[in-house]
Amino acid sequence: MKKFLMAVILLIFFVPRGVSAEEIIIFHTNDTHSRILNSDDGGKSIGLAEMAAAVKTVKKQNKLTFWFDAGDTLHGMPRINISNGENIVPLLNSAGIDALTPGNHDFNYGSDQLEILAKKLKFPILAANIVRKSNGAEIFQQYKIFKYGKIKIGVFGLSTPDTSYTAAPVKVEKVNFLNPVETAREMIKILRPQCDVVIAVMHMGLDTSSSCTSAKIAAETEGIDIIIDAHSHTELPEGLTVGNTLIAQTGNYGHFLGQVKINLRDGEIISKTAKLLTAEDVKKINPTPDKKITNQVIKLEKKNKKFLDTVVAHSDRELVGDRKIVRRQESEMGNFCADMLRWKTGADIAVMNGGGIRTGLPAGDITRKNILEIVPFGNTLQKAEISGKAIREMLEHSVFGIPAEFGGFLSVSGITFTFDSTQPAGQRVQEIFINGEILDENKIYTIGAADFMFQGGDDYTMLKNLKIIGKYETIDDVFTEYLNEHGIKNIELGRIKNLAESAEERRAA
Repeated sequence: MKKFLMAVILLIFFVPRGVSAEEIIIFHTNDTHSRILNSDDGGKSIGLAEMAAAVKTVKKQNKLTFWFDAGDTLHGMPRINISNGENIVPLLNSAGIDALTPGNHDFNYGSDQLEILAKKLKFPILAANIVRKSNGAEIFQQYKIFKYGKIKIGVFGLSTPDTSYTAAPVKVEKVNFLNPVETAREMIKILRPQCDVVIAVMHMGLDTSSSCTSAKIAAETEGIDIIIDAHSHTELPEGLTVGNTLIAQTGNYGHFLGQVKINLRDGEIISKTAKLLTAEDVKKINPTPDKKITNQVIKLEKKNKKFLDTVVAHSDRELVGDRKIVRRQESEMGNFCADMLRWKTGADIAVMNGGGIRTGLPAGDITRKNILEIVPFGNTLQKAEISGKAIREMLEHSVFGIPAEFGGFLSVSGITFTFDSTQPAGQRVQEIFINGEILDENKIYTIGAADFMFQGGDDYTMLKNLKIIGKYETIDDVFTEYLNEHGIKNIELGRIKNLAESAEERRAA
């Protein structure tokens, strides 16, 4: 007994006072593209109601629990797009998200509509590097400091400057995107002195074809503890550490719920870890989906059902539209889309950017919903005049980043060309043929493409200010019409040839 009392006394008087341990739990999502059901993306999506139930359960257990979304959330699926994003607002408000940073596709309804949606959300949109072009004023809240007890967590948002061309330029003509590295440094100066933890929620990504990446920001700044990332659709099962910064990203389409744990002792970070939770992991936290969101979704589906479930065409077979394919190599899906644009316009050539194809075409009866899932942006088809010189510049830009994925990689119709990916960017394209004849750089040709491309989308500056000589329906309407007229026949491949791959194949043989 005396030994026990002595041990208690020693604990009271000799354990350092003021030492306290805290665990911060950050749940995060990115690039869901409005996938809100567990049946979305072929059943790979976890579902918003399922995620919300899990996050709310943990929040009850630990008040230092947060949910941050890194963007490309408000646009993507027909059930949301047909309302210009209005349909998703009540669902997100019910989910318990604490902050969101806008992705490039969140501007697809236009910057004015994004501001309207932001005012209806019950949580802030954070974007420190987005300002009005007219006067340089901030459009969204730059940062927010979350406080619990003595703990302060500073969170700021950044959006990729590539939004100026990866969203339709006309949609973002009223805004400017400031240098993200410089903006991050400014946010660190404000937040680091007063916060225990600094988190950047950013739609930046890790693609080397991007003008700025989350890894670059982590390497060129000092003071960001965690980056919640998006845009490149990268799965980071344990995160990526750059310097003292842990970068976390979940991939895309709600396949995973990200979880970062930060352990503090007396306000100092002693550990930080990242992992990806599967649908089964989420169910273990709470097996019952959030009832409020479930009921909201049921009402929404009933509201949209008649319009979206209308059968508009038939396909004898499937066409694969995986982003890893259509953004880096020739494909049947890409060629089908390019062919339909040339067919409708009667142009000499036509091009379809990989980022404009969001999923594949199933076999069987095709609904309006299926079409809008493939080409969801509401772009209109146009026809323009273009010089042979500009065609070469266009094709150089298409393949500049190979083998990296690039939303601006072009599927082509009426064109065959070779390129060498071992050569420097801008010097890769070799032979170009237009409908079987060698390209004449001094000749004027006609080209069919989405209006997005003629606005300089995906940084196709050589396509801006071309003379528009024809305007047609939206791309989704053309898709439906072409599918009904032509069906899915044998789609010719061999239009684009990478000479570096051919040389490698010869060596292997």
